[in-house]
Amino acid sequence: MISTAIRVARVGSAAELAAAVLMVAGFPALMLAALVPSVPAFAAAAAVTYLADHYLHRKGSYLINRLGKVRAGLSIRFLIRQLLLVLLLARLSLADNLIYYGAIACFIAFYGLQAPHGALVQLIRNRRRMPVATRNVDLKSRIRIPDAPPRRLLHRSAEKMLHLDLFAVVGILLAAQVKSALVGFVGIGITVAVATLYVVALVPYVRGRKIPPNAERVLAAVDDWLGGYKPETVLYFSGSKDSAYQVNMWLDTMENLDSKPLIILRERAILNNLAPTTVPVICVPGGVHLMNMDLSTVRVALYAANVGKNIHMLRVPTIKHVFIGHGDSDKLASVNPFSKVYDEVWTAGRAGRDRYAIADVGVRDDDIVEVGRPQLAPIQTWQGVPEGPRGGAADGRCPTILYAPTWEGWDDNPGNTSILLAGENIVRRLITADPPVRVLYKPHPFTGTRSKEAKAAHQRITALVQKAAAERAADSHFATDSAAQAQAKAELARIEARIAQLAGTGDKGRDEAEATRDGQVDVARHEEVARLRAEWNDAYWRSFPTWEHRVITGSEPRLYDCFNVSDAMVSDISSVVSDFIASGKPYAVTDSAELGAEEFKRNNTAVRAAVILSNSAAELGELLGAVRDPAADPLAEDRKELKQYLLGPDEPASIDQFNTAVANLAIKAETRNVGQESRIAAATADAEKLANAVPGQRVSSAGDTDGVGTG
Repeated sequence: MISTAIRVARVGSAAELAAAVLMVAGFPALMLAALVPSVPAFAAAAAVTYLADHYLHRKGSYLINRLGKVRAGLSIRFLIRQLLLVLLLARLSLADNLIYYGAIACFIAFYGLQAPHGALVQLIRNRRRMPVATRNVDLKSRIRIPDAPPRRLLHRSAEKMLHLDLFAVVGILLAAQVKSALVGFVGIGITVAVATLYVVALVPYVRGRKIPPNAERVLAAVDDWLGGYKPETVLYFSGSKDSAYQVNMWLDTMENLDSKPLIILRERAILNNLAPTTVPVICVPGGVHLMNMDLSTVRVALYAANVGKNIHMLRVPTIKHVFIGHGDSDKLASVNPFSKVYDEVWTAGRAGRDRYAIADVGVRDDDIVEVGRPQLAPIQTWQGVPEGPRGGAADGRCPTILYAPTWEGWDDNPGNTSILLAGENIVRRLITADPPVRVLYKPHPFTGTRSKEAKAAHQRITALVQKAAAERAADSHFATDSAAQAQAKAELARIEARIAQLAGTGDKGRDEAEATRDGQVDVARHEEVARLRAEWNDAYWRSFPTWEHRVITGSEPRLYDCFNVSDAMVSDISSVVSDFIASGKPYAVTDSAELGAEEFKRNNTAVRAAVILSNSAAELGELLGAVRDPAADPLAEDRKELKQYLLGPDEPASIDQFNTAVANLAIKAETRNVGQESRIAAATADAEKLANAVPGQRVSSAGDTDGVGTG
């Protein structure tokens, strides 16, 4: 019942639900206490509403946002409490007392100060919002960007300002209780004085040297930096904050380019969710600003997603434009007709080329280049699971099966995800397998964001895995090395503390302007963080038993880390399958739409070497058999052939193929630009000859004159 109430109220926990109930119930209690009248009861109800409101704000509760939508926002709640306090005074027969008039005057003055306070806060934020935000771009030496106002002034400023009425409320309540106006006026004076000081403290940050330079100067500084850096290859990306993973997967590749890289983002939310990188990053929310930016040295632009804002870069004719995508799969998104707007489309292997040919969406075969998948370098190849106790490894380790379904998609096609129809069956069969296996459940980050049914199924699967993990922990057949796990957990804590220290997570006061000014990465620190993350990953897997079922969400451990500790995978049609094939390990794919194994394989290249699962997951035994006895694996050779077909050859390395493709396309761009300049020069020369020609003559294309009057 509580879980249902939490879901209906859109709060995150039972504590939030309790706070919401107390806050909502507190206001009727305030009215009742005012009508009775009772000062102690009013004070108690007021304290409850203050504390509950503050708690929900601190938690960022969704309910707070909803209250604002129904005209019960923060200011209204404070105003109601203050009006009820005035009512209490009237019911206490204090309407002729100075404290009554003082309370009214105080609250009028208090709300009079809200307007300049809100205006100043908004003005400061607007002026400190840069036309572009950057990382690893040296603007500090070109323009002066002042420090942000102290965090205590702007963080949750409206809530802080309104809570200053607490001094007046307490003073007035004490005055009503002890029948002395003096204590009330002390509280009123403190509230009005502190609120006035708050407003005054903001004034210096809206003028003079406290404000950043205007947009023209910032953009000029960016162009000046671009002129010195001379970027050659751009990764361009636009999308929602949840799609940041699509650009993050290309960061390592950009860092390893032979040409000078630059990342251009269009949304601040993406910049805020961008993983650390040494590559210069420019976030340009405004299309006009982007189109006026000096990108004259760029020859190749790479696009990781097909989105409308791509047009702002595609319009530049001096650049060759390439769609690289954010995954290689048989989904319709991999053969989007929009792809024909690019000069080239780069795919991992031959499968991508054939996919476009079959789809016949206007992408020419000559415009497709196979470059492999540079991101797959961290994926380790499989050596098989050695036999050990109870069918596990020689070291006592259970074979690990990764269940990594994709999300429900934008429509209700049953083939989008196995979560809805097959997920629970898959997990039940895996957790009850004999000999036993370990289950890692890593859902897609978008799971449940569109479909309530998918979210509910995900929650049921999570509960199944967690229950099975608890039961296995109580089973004496599964040994635990508590000392080793405690040591690994201590190591995890040490590494996380060091990463937090290096990442500067303690400095939360930096706003966009300061982050732009100081956003140049320390390469040595960046390399240390990368090393620590590798150590963290190793310690994470050692921090719990090798037989323990696990639900893995969030960005860490990464999907490829899960690949490396797994012996097989169950998934759906997505790029996850294509990537996993790089490991050479057995895998299964669910035919959730029930097309039938042959039709499913015919429609989806990546499943041609997979065990095909029906929604009952009855075929899982074939996958587990291949894991336990690799020598008897009937699909081993098929996986090798499919790997080359989907992902290209192992040699040369994919990053080398990628660099070669960038270099070749840059040459094409330069050739086009030189040719265009020659044509423009020729046209200009012809125009000048025409302008200088003797009246009555005409100039031939060869430059010879003829016409009337020539002999």
